[in-house]
Amino acid sequence: MRILKFTLASALCLTTTLAHAAGFRFLTVPAEAGFPQIEAAVWSPCREPVGEVKLRTMTLPATQNCAISGDKLALIVISHGYGGSFPGHHDTAEVLADNGFVVVALSHPVDTGGGDMSRADTLAAFTERPADIKRVIDYMLDAWPDHAKLAPGHIGFFGFSRGGYTGLVVAGGNPDLRKMIALCPESSRNPSCAELRKSEIPAPAFTHDPRVRALVIADPAFGPLFDPDGLKDVKIPIQLWASALSGEDRTGGEVTLDYVSTIMRDLPVKPDYHLVANAGHYAFLPPCTPELAQKRPNICTDRAGFDRLGFHNAFNAAALAFFREHLKD
Repeated sequence: MRILKFTLASALCLTTTLAHAAGFRFLTVPAEAGFPQIEAAVWSPCREPVGEVKLRTMTLPATQNCAISGDKLALIVISHGYGGSFPGHHDTAEVLADNGFVVVALSHPVDTGGGDMSRADTLAAFTERPADIKRVIDYMLDAWPDHAKLAPGHIGFFGFSRGGYTGLVVAGGNPDLRKMIALCPESSRNPSCAELRKSEIPAPAFTHDPRVRALVIADPAFGPLFDPDGLKDVKIPIQLWASALSGEDRTGGEVTLDYVSTIMRDLPVKPDYHLVANAGHYAFLPPCTPELAQKRPNICTDRAGFDRLGFHNAFNAAALAFFREHLKD
């Protein structure tokens, strides 16, 4: 286990000098077979000067529709947490793209903030999220206009919170949804708890994708749903991050340090494990703008002495190094 102690200087030593902007473009994966369309965005290597991409709630340092630089590029898929969306880990996407990766981040239709959240707390989220990842990879390798630029055998995944759960399933994990009842206090009105009490558990249909060769996951949710048997087929390299104070955040009981530690212990291949001291769960989200900090202090306020910007420089550098080691020749 590594307890992360970071400095800005050491983080900068791990990354290359960024001379250009990340390219950026919007993407829509078409609806199919009863599944809705998926909104996403792609960050890619770009040789043009940095520009600005204005979204509804933020401005990104990227160059829209920049021609993709390079060939045989590794692909990274990013999966957000509950109520998140595709730009939720934009700084990580920017660093990876600036250093030669193509990054696609999606908004999961079942639990994207600002979208239809009516099914976000149902058991459907547990199976639909991993299926979304396979659909996005299929699209990127087959239908995306620049698919010839990609190296199909070099695909990685980054997921936060529910996105971490999603990555474990994609990599071969089989959670036991019946164990979800242990996370349901009698007073809970959560729809998934109601389904469990009525034994309305869907037949397991977990989507795995062996094309994913390396995982970086941060504070994965629903740790108690996995056990050694449910994780026995997760054998790809994993970089696993845990926030030391996650149990003190309002995560709806989905994430605690004990849950993440149990996953670390039960994985058949020892992960590259990082425990982030003095960090809450939402420290894995990028530093907030002043406007967002005023609107959402619960996700923007860190513990005294914790430097979110410095941490993200170190975190992004470590994720970059991990993907370079396991995905690039």
